[in-house]
Amino acid sequence: MPDQTDTEAKLGQLRLLIADDNAAMRGIVRTVLAAFGCTQVFEAGTAKQAFETLRCEAIDMLIVDWKMEPVDGVALVRRLRADKSERIAFMPIIMLTAYAEPAKVREARDAGVSEFLVKPFSSEGLYRRLVSIVNRPRPFVRTKQFFGPDRRRFEADFDGDERRHEAPIA
Repeated sequence: MPDQTDTEAKLGQLRLLIADDNAAMRGIVRTVLAAFGCTQVFEAGTAKQAFETLRCEAIDMLIVDWKMEPVDGVALVRRLRADKSERIAFMPIIMLTAYAEPAKVREARDAGVSEFLVKPFSSEGLYRRLVSIVNRPRPFVRTKQFFGPDRRRFEADFDGDERRHEAPIA
């Protein structure tokens, strides 16, 4: 298991994008990230701005809100997972939202988010999700209906025709 200084060094090297239509929330998230040593933080107020930033900048991870207008965060996640650029399609994504209903969590997971965090969030909760992505990234899988990080959090023993396989990274 990586030690804390190794993890802090990795977090300090990340280039993060916060996509949220609320400027105050972007500021709060940026402040929390700065406390973790993350200094390369970009912001977008719309899904369109987020996509443009992802196209122009070498972003390592996206933190996105669900409820944005006119395109919401889940639609953005789906668009990113379908992107032709592997850098974008395989990017870790944290959904940071006020929605806490199990159906919404499943919908975000099924769209391809890597982690899910509910607002109001704690700095500890965000830190744990960042560390999980950095130190224990989940493999990506591709099926007929899904592409994204493996939705299972445990090792499954299944060997049928519909078994998911890791998506190759070229």
